Parts: sequence; structure tokens; C-alpha cells
Amino acid sequence: MTPGIHIVVNGEAHEVPPGLDITGLLSRLGLPVDRVAIERNLEILPRSQWLSTIVQTGDRFEIVHLVGGG
Repeated sequence: MTPGIHIVVNGEAHEVPPGLDITGLLSRLGLPVDRVAIERNLEILPRSQWLSTIVQTGDRFEIVHLVGGG
């Protein structure tokens, strides 16, 4: 069994499998890919980079879920 890597998402510690890209992380967290904004290690992560960005040990994410309403 491969050990997971440790990251922080919105201030909470998580252990995730190695090799996970950002869309995989969102799926694992149960978040929709079409309504979130992501900051990785204090930098905004453009949606165009989500598939090519692999989650690394020690990464810190702030993920904001956008909610519509009226």
C-alpha cells in the first residue's frame, strides 16, 4: 500500500494519494469542478493548469465554492 501525501485544504489537514491532479483532488473532496476557485500555496491556480498540476506534499490550498442565488 502506497502511503498518502499530506496537504492542507482550507485550514484542515488531509491525506491524499500521490499523483493526484487538481481535478482529482476536487473529486475526492466532493466539490464541483465548475464552481470553485483555487489558491495553491498563496497563488491563484488558473483552471487551465488543473490537469497538469500534481498535488505535492505540503501543498496548502484555499478552495472557494461559488454559490449562485438571488
